Amino acid sequence: MRIRPPLSFASASNLGTTKGFKHSPLALLPPIPLYRRLLRTHRKHLPRDMRLLGDEYVKSEFRAHRNIENPVHIIGFLTEWQMYAQTLEGDAWIGERMDQGKIDKMSDQQLGQMYELMQAIRKKEIEDSE
Repeated sequence: MRIRPPLSFASASNLGTTKGFKHSPLALLPPIPLYRRLLRTHRKHLPRDMRLLGDEYVKSEFRAHRNIENPVHIIGFLTEWQMYAQTLEGDAWIGERMDQGKIDKMSDQQLGQMYELMQAIRKKEIEDSE
């Protein structure tokens, strides 16, 4: 991923806000520091099984987007991951529903991945309850 200087900053006004979480103006982190922050956040704020799943997902997503050239895609990718890290650090994510606008923008492949993740979570909950 390459970040060009004029595109490396975002503000709360163009990021949107989530329920109960007020964004302050922030500078978009470059890919490597953001990647490290995500893994560190998983280590500090997630239980072991969720952390392992989250770490693998973060690693695969960053690998898959390594050679993206489109600045709009880069900014969107980094912005969403940075908002995810902020949400995890605030512990407001537990039990929160995904924004319908984000779901509407997902491709069929992304919806399939979300469905598989939901099935894995439900399976884990059933195993834990037994």
